[in-house]
Amino acid sequence: MEVFADYLAKIDDPPQRDQTEEVLNWVQRTFPGLVPKIAWNQPMFTDHETFIIGFSVAKKHLAVAPEKAGVAKFADEIVKAGYEHTDQMIRMRWDRPVDYGLLERIIAFNIEDKAECGTFWRK
Repeated sequence: MEVFADYLAKIDDPPQRDQTEEVLNWVQRTFPGLVPKIAWNQPMFTDHETFIIGFSVAKKHLAVAPEKAGVAKFADEIVKAGYEHTDQMIRMRWDRPVDYGLLERIIAFNIEDKAECGTFWRK
């Protein structure tokens, strides 16, 4: 995905860059209707110009941001998958496999939950 090329090129750690690229490509393949974009210097995906999910790279994890409602809805599953989370972000450690099933459920929930949303963020 060309839109993320510059972002990915700036990730110094090759395994982190590869895993981030793999996740972003997976989202695009799994949800081809989502629009990939860079905003606030972070890769994200939108649907009808509303935020669905965003990502950012940290030293120990890939941060996944599905907004507060996305984290709250799946909090138990997030913990069972071995991830830590805050109210608005999930920390997927680099040394653990990505739980794509959980990620798919979170994204699908946001798409459905925000189907009628007319703003970028939930109000």
